[in-house]
Amino acid sequence: MIIPIRCFTCSKIIGNKYEKYVKLLEEKNKNNKYINNQDDTIDNSDIFKKLKLKRYCCRRMLLTHVDLIHTLNK
Repeated sequence: MIIPIRCFTCSKIIGNKYEKYVKLLEEKNKNNKYINNQDDTIDNSDIFKKLKLKRYCCRRMLLTHVDLIHTLNK
């Protein structure tokens, strides 16, 4: 899928924040190599604060996006 340019709910531009979100998420995953089996979730609130996303609808757009381009190219 193509990254949505605007939030479907509030129409705020979020397309420019996706690449930064992916980079910050990868850095956080590298730092948290050893995650407890009890707590598999990673708190993304600090990432969203850095990206200045306050609305939950905009956060939803980044959290639920599935990048299928790489799987379609195979």
